[in-house]
Amino acid sequence: MKKLCKFASLLTAGALTLAAFASCQSAPDDGKKTIGVIQYASHASLDNCYQGLLEGLKEAGYTDGETCTIDFQNANNSSDTASQIAQTMAAKKYDVIIGIATPAATAAFSACRDTEIPTVFCAVTDPVSAKLVSTLDAPGLNCTGTSDLLNVEGQLKMIRAFQPDAKKIGILYTFNETNSSSQIQEFQQYAAEYGFEIVTQGVQNGSEVAQAAATLVTQVDCLTNLNDNNVVNNLGVVLDAANNAGIPVYGSEIEQVRNGCLASESLDYVALGRETGAIAGKVLGGQDAATVPVGLVKDSKPVVNPDVATALGLAVPAEYQSAEQVTAQAA
Repeated sequence: MKKLCKFASLLTAGALTLAAFASCQSAPDDGKKTIGVIQYASHASLDNCYQGLLEGLKEAGYTDGETCTIDFQNANNSSDTASQIAQTMAAKKYDVIIGIATPAATAAFSACRDTEIPTVFCAVTDPVSAKLVSTLDAPGLNCTGTSDLLNVEGQLKMIRAFQPDAKKIGILYTFNETNSSSQIQEFQQYAAEYGFEIVTQGVQNGSEVAQAAATLVTQVDCLTNLNDNNVVNNLGVVLDAANNAGIPVYGSEIEQVRNGCLASESLDYVALGRETGAIAGKVLGGQDAATVPVGLVKDSKPVVNPDVATALGLAVPAEYQSAEQVTAQAA
């Protein structure tokens, strides 16, 4: 009798193990495409990317709950979490995995490297340096997406207009964000043309941002933000340091201006997400990701927060009087 009970227990345990194994091996077989989305962090820029992504997917014929199933996960500013999410999605054999921001995209690409699952990225400033694609026109790997290249010259022109006598621009960045290094190089390339010196301060993680910002604001006339997720995720402490020093912070997109930056030559992250959705639609439709060129949303527009200008005692330059004006979001 004891042997029979033991045998039955082993059968039950085996059945449960097989069921669990099967559930993690494949997406639901309901005829719908299964799309995994990993957003690296919760801040307005990336939230706008996801909003646009849903719009782009819908326009391409993929609506969550109707023609596809979208599994959205937030890595909460953790590369380790992003990797764990990506590995789980790859194990479930999703039809495509989309990474919003470079750390999420590289996690997805790494998890899918030895599979046939394509990766699509959104808001990766330098996908070549991130080794996600070989070139922008011909990715060459099972991966493609969209790049959020800043209008660096437009930003420098704006800063010079607001601060005619400024000499030094501070840039706070994260050491391990590939995007930040390439953007700093571009700022340094053009800075001299506008009479600026670029002063940088690097951090390892979010816990170092406050002290780094407090140090940097004593050395410069203003700060300008990159598409650095760690810094943008801690924008409040950067603004506190700058406000205490009486210097402006220039954002990289409109939401940062709403949240207290003075102005920005702003990218449209909703449009970027929408383009990503369109690209993902092509891949889901059978086009090889390796042949789909990386999408670039090149257009930018000046955005100004007049309340911040007034608080800093700065006048809005004549050439930016017609720029879109935004004020602080209600708490």
